[in-house]
Amino acid sequence: MENLDHFDCRILEELQRDAGQSQRALAEQVGLSQNACWRRLKALEARGVIRNRTVVIDREKLGGSFIIFALIKTRHHSTDWLRKFRAHVSAIPEVIDFFRIGGEYDYLLKIVVNNMAGYDNVYKRLIENIELDTVTSYFAMEAIEEQRPLPLGRL
Repeated sequence: MENLDHFDCRILEELQRDAGQSQRALAEQVGLSQNACWRRLKALEARGVIRNRTVVIDREKLGGSFIIFALIKTRHHSTDWLRKFRAHVSAIPEVIDFFRIGGEYDYLLKIVVNNMAGYDNVYKRLIENIELDTVTSYFAMEAIEEQRPLPLGRL
């Protein structure tokens, strides 16, 4: 676990809010000089705390209004099978989040498409050439909170 001070946390909070802001604006928001802020930002990147800076896209404006959570059970748990399964799922771009989980199911996928036909296409690719025991899908009716920032002061 990384040890972050107040300024590191403020930098991360601000970047989660707006990763595209200028160095000057970021420094002003966190109360540091531009040079000090830049050095801390580069250190956070070098330590891997910041993996990348992304843009949050309004998926509905681009046709991604249909969200599916797919829970998967498998009978296979070997390293080779897992490697093949990870590569298989990672090659499906509509799967935007992919987790190995504990409990009744083994994997959880978040899938974004534009309609049921889009999900059917993803489903067919998902089960193609790989043995799965069960795929159970839940369809989101409404995104109440999505892509929330990490609560840095509570981790």
